[in-house]
Amino acid sequence: MIVLASASSARLALLRSAGLDPKVIVSGVDEDVFSAHSPAALSLVLAKAKAEAVASELDEGLVIGCDSILELDGRPYGKPATQEEAAERWRIMRGRTGRLVTGHCVIDVPSGRRAAEVATTVVRFGQPSEEEIAAYVATGEPLNLAGAFSIEGRGGWFVEGIEGDHGNVLGISLPLLRELFAELGYAVTSFWR
Repeated sequence: MIVLASASSARLALLRSAGLDPKVIVSGVDEDVFSAHSPAALSLVLAKAKAEAVASELDEGLVIGCDSILELDGRPYGKPATQEEAAERWRIMRGRTGRLVTGHCVIDVPSGRRAAEVATTVVRFGQPSEEEIAAYVATGEPLNLAGAFSIEGRGGWFVEGIEGDHGNVLGISLPLLRELFAELGYAVTSFWR
């Protein structure tokens, strides 16, 4: 059994399109109580916390925990709390390049063994006008997303390009996840439906 410790519909959709059918159990972890020395380290700390919270409630399965953060000028940008914050974030990001870091943690519940790592994708943002930013923020989409954007939704209009794993920008890196499964002794293909 595969368990996704995340409420992210994008992560779930990507896993399903790649042949897995995970059970979803949201961790309920309060992200605001965690800190780390860098955005990448913070994403990994949060991924581990989410996976551990869900794994502690189970007797079997592989639990996948993830957390994505946009890093710009060394600062972490998670989900904006308000529309005003989302709009200001886009003013900061426009025309710039950031790094989307996603911590991944897989826990083999029966053995307690775990494997964890961070995937990084470079994101080049376009130059949306003030009107476009206002219209995008008004959709509500950026409020639930790390970095206040989604590449597969309306935010994709304002992303000029990426360098690295596209899936990572959606919140989960399939190549990295395959490596983490292998580290724990599992072939991802054995879970394909």
